[in-house]
Amino acid sequence: MTIRHLHSHAPAHQDAVPAQAAPCCGHDHAAAARKRGGWWPLALAGVLALLAEALHWLGEPSWMQALPAGLAVILGGAGTYKKGWIAIARGNLNINALMSIAVTGAFALGQWPEAAMVMVLFSIAEYIEAASLGRARHAIEHLLKLAPDTVRAQAADGSWHSVPARGVAVGTRLRVAPGERIGLDGRVEAGYSTVDQAPITGESMPVEKREGDLVYAGTVNGMGELEYVALAAFDHTTLARIVDAVSKAQGAKAHTQRFMDRFARVYTPAVCLLALAVAVLPPVFLGGGWQDWIYRALVLLVIACPCALVISTPIAIVSGLTAAARHGVLVKGGVYLEQGRKLAWVALDKTGTLTRGEPRLTDAVELQAGGRAPSLRIAAGLARRSGHPVAQAIGRAWEHEAPEVQAVQATPGGGIEGRIAGRLYLLGSPSWVGARAGVAPSGEAAARLDALQAQGKSVSVLADEGAVLAAFAVADTVRDSSRQAVAELHRLGVRTAMLTGDNAATAAGIAREVGIDAVHAGLLPQDKLDAIVRYGAEGVTGMVGDGINDAPALARADIGFAMAAMGTDTAMETADVALMDDDLRKLPRFIALSRATHAVLVQNIVLALGIKAVFLALTVAGLGTMWMAVFADVGASLLVIGNSLRLLRK
Repeated sequence: MTIRHLHSHAPAHQDAVPAQAAPCCGHDHAAAARKRGGWWPLALAGVLALLAEALHWLGEPSWMQALPAGLAVILGGAGTYKKGWIAIARGNLNINALMSIAVTGAFALGQWPEAAMVMVLFSIAEYIEAASLGRARHAIEHLLKLAPDTVRAQAADGSWHSVPARGVAVGTRLRVAPGERIGLDGRVEAGYSTVDQAPITGESMPVEKREGDLVYAGTVNGMGELEYVALAAFDHTTLARIVDAVSKAQGAKAHTQRFMDRFARVYTPAVCLLALAVAVLPPVFLGGGWQDWIYRALVLLVIACPCALVISTPIAIVSGLTAAARHGVLVKGGVYLEQGRKLAWVALDKTGTLTRGEPRLTDAVELQAGGRAPSLRIAAGLARRSGHPVAQAIGRAWEHEAPEVQAVQATPGGGIEGRIAGRLYLLGSPSWVGARAGVAPSGEAAARLDALQAQGKSVSVLADEGAVLAAFAVADTVRDSSRQAVAELHRLGVRTAMLTGDNAATAAGIAREVGIDAVHAGLLPQDKLDAIVRYGAEGVTGMVGDGINDAPALARADIGFAMAAMGTDTAMETADVALMDDDLRKLPRFIALSRATHAVLVQNIVLALGIKAVFLALTVAGLGTMWMAVFADVGASLLVIGNSLRLLRK
């Protein structure tokens, strides 16, 4: 993707914030509650609800139970109650409407502790889900901090000055010292270095930069000074485009209606119509007494009071969220736990997600027999005198003391040479060693080097003045848990795709090793987002990542999963689920728990409706009484609570 294409889109501004989808039922209330006083009103409501329960079991008078229960309802869910009746008035029979009917029914029956506990549990579930609101704004703030506020720019007279990055014009010559962040997108004009551009492209190893190469704002310069010409203004850099993409992806994310919202839209009007029919039709068409059939209709409404149905969702969701947290999976809302069972595709970043995210020595191949010392020991002595990431990986692989190296000379982009015990050795790329020492591997040795390079590994060779002695391959290695995690996803019927900014050869090698279904390499953040949109057309899609370059895709996916231990703050705050110890095996566990939670929700509804159906039939037959209504309601509630708590053992 060219710079011209990257900057053909509308600019992203520093004060841009993600567009928020319309809040789910209760989200705005929970957010407002936090602003008024944080979590303590809900905690106090929980204590009061438990007090009401204790007074009930101790046999205290009803008015004593009503006082703490009423306060619990006011503190924990007055806003939900108010919105519920507004929803009923407007004909919008959502979960808030169902909740309001449940609490009112419990009040009418004198079940004060039950009314309080239903409201508190519902509000706890809403609070947990609402806790993720505003995180996208924090993710944007972290992204913007990547680019430095000032850069060193060359003035007309050739002098260099520190100037605000926001005011630099396209075409200005800039300079970045070793270890500093690059301020603007540009093209290298002078110097050589390696640049860690994982925040933008996700590449597992620093990339060599020399004259003519592109550099990106927010990436980290390595060992050498670079001079480059700015190709984009501050608000038009690739980093700014990531900020803009995260913002738009948050706004475009599909709003998922919760299971009980969908159920309430059918159940509530159906019950009301049935009660009306019981009250009116028999007296009109069968000649029954109005008083008798109106009483039956009221009993029917009490029996149909949806306390058990309403409580089934929060207690099951809270139990599921708690079970997930026990296994190191933090879910930012019940809606994501409900949706996880539907995942059809899971897209995974490569670097830091499927792999460890750091270069390691994977192969050390002796190409000459009869060496006087282990080749790795000699290579480590040279490598430890170099700042190149590949050399450093070779140096770390030798765990013992390295030999003394004298007359060290480094060639940027080539390799390093020096004398050990008076003998000249060279360590670097095969082409550089061949040009410098006039030696090159041949025959079987050359074939082994070609095989290593075909796997996408960075290959260095060690040579003396007479021959190539050994070859060393460095690559980002696969996590121990990745293969098992992908296999378990496949067993669950979930297909997998790799989205990476790394080169195609490296990506293909990792995909084969892990068992990924589809591979997309050489992607910039916008490309990853586009891939998520395409996969989203085939079903519910998840994205797993750890870096800033993954943030737009994490925001746009139906469920974003962040690798929390080594991941960036931006990835953590943009994602919907955090895998706390970077163990990908937790992902299939999350999906299995989501399916179990949904099964419990369905079981709860079947239990509640089954019990109510029996007593409804008795009521219509004239055998139902108010005490039966109370028994049906309380009994069903206890059953769904016990059933939901089974999730804690998952």
